[in-house]
Amino acid sequence: MGIAETYSRGRALAIERPFALVLGVIAAVLLGDLLLGLATGQTQFADIGTLVWDGLMRGLVIGLAGIGLSMTYSILNFANFAHGDYITAGAFSGWATTYLIAGLSRADIGALLLVGAGGSVYGGSLGIGMLSTPLAVVAGIVVAGGFAIALSLGVDRFIFRPVRNEDGITLLITSIGVAFALRYMMQFVFGSDVRGTTAQPPSVGLYFVDGTVFIDAHDITLLVIASGLMIGVHLLLQRTKLGKAMRAMADNKDLALITGIPTERVVRSTWIIGGGLTGIAGYMFVLWKGTLGFNDGWLLLLLIFAAVILGGIGSIYGAITGGLVIGLTASMSVLWIPSAFARAAAFVVMIVILLVKPSGLFSGRSTA
Repeated sequence: MGIAETYSRGRALAIERPFALVLGVIAAVLLGDLLLGLATGQTQFADIGTLVWDGLMRGLVIGLAGIGLSMTYSILNFANFAHGDYITAGAFSGWATTYLIAGLSRADIGALLLVGAGGSVYGGSLGIGMLSTPLAVVAGIVVAGGFAIALSLGVDRFIFRPVRNEDGITLLITSIGVAFALRYMMQFVFGSDVRGTTAQPPSVGLYFVDGTVFIDAHDITLLVIASGLMIGVHLLLQRTKLGKAMRAMADNKDLALITGIPTERVVRSTWIIGGGLTGIAGYMFVLWKGTLGFNDGWLLLLLIFAAVILGGIGSIYGAITGGLVIGLTASMSVLWIPSAFARAAAFVVMIVILLVKPSGLFSGRSTA
């Protein structure tokens, strides 16, 4: 009787949720291949530990930047394609500050402000790092967040606000225009070359079963700052009047207006919080990977959209969780496919999960 019941349930699952069944089969095959690799020695536990740590770092950046995009969508109801270029703008402003402080009296000020455009100065030669130049790094983080806030407010005031009452397509197309304008303005000012920004940070090796997993100072900095900011956003949304007003406006803008919630203040606060997190995410992304280019934010934006959609559009916690899933997928996928296809693997996982849960992992939870 038990066997018949199990068969019956399995058949019902296959009919009602075929994609869930396919997902389970694929996961079982991948897990089996991984276990076989560990058993034969082709894959080491330390390799897996390194990839998991790398995915966690990548996921924290994506999740942190995704909070701003998710807030913009839930409260202003449009997908801001300029978000990726806010990331890059914050990164360039922050790193210009870091270069200036770290290299003052050691290199030409113009070259420092242009973040070593054209190979005029290198972050490695300036010894830039969290432990070697902490003041320069902290100042860069603050400026990155502040500049992204100013940019977000400025673009909203002069570009988005005049068309805010139009349909979502108008805002979407407008944001694409803003994205291209910002991107190529940064290319014109800072150049198109990808430059190294930091010296090799000190690291510690942690023994893990059959090898060593290395964690450096910039990894820890990213972990502490990203986690702290995420906790701060949670407390803001759940414990403050502004957070409650933001959640109310995300749920029903018309009702929020009727009940006297200052919607313009909420919109402004959304840009301030989202912009600040976005700028800091851009700076931390560059600190972690050690290079900076004019299209970094654009390349990261695609993964951020994937994370926000996967987590459930409009959900802050969904954006964070989705970021971690996308980051871990992009890193772990190299166990089975060439690294050149790692980004594609993240999108495939997003599509597969959405086929099983179309509204996302945190569907129905707007803003919080």
